[in-house]
Amino acid sequence: MRSLKGLVKKKDFSDVYTKGGSVVDRFMVLYCLAKNQPYTRFGFSVSKKLGQAVTRNRYKRILREICRTNSDRINEGYDCIIIARPRIVGEAYRTIEKSFIRLAGKAKILGKEMDAGEVTGNSTN
Repeated sequence: MRSLKGLVKKKDFSDVYTKGGSVVDRFMVLYCLAKNQPYTRFGFSVSKKLGQAVTRNRYKRILREICRTNSDRINEGYDCIIIARPRIVGEAYRTIEKSFIRLAGKAKILGKEMDAGEVTGNSTN
């Protein structure tokens, strides 16, 4: 597994929003922008509609872990932003992971060695 690089600058976020494309499902929105870099960076956005700080931070940690565990299957050279939608609250880790894999497949950032329906890790939640 590669380490996870983060998007932190406001300019990086605005570039992805304005120049990149997006894919949507009921749990999250994934914005992606192809860049000329040897790594993929992720940024996370979780609004106050999800709940108080404890809840928002929990879902940011879950999304960060999903990206970290699947980072070796994601193609290099992208900046991605994941926006959690309010329906994500109360969902299991595996459901959120399947949603991310499906969106990454739609956005065409998944490597060829993984199908869009395949999930990593063990079967426990």
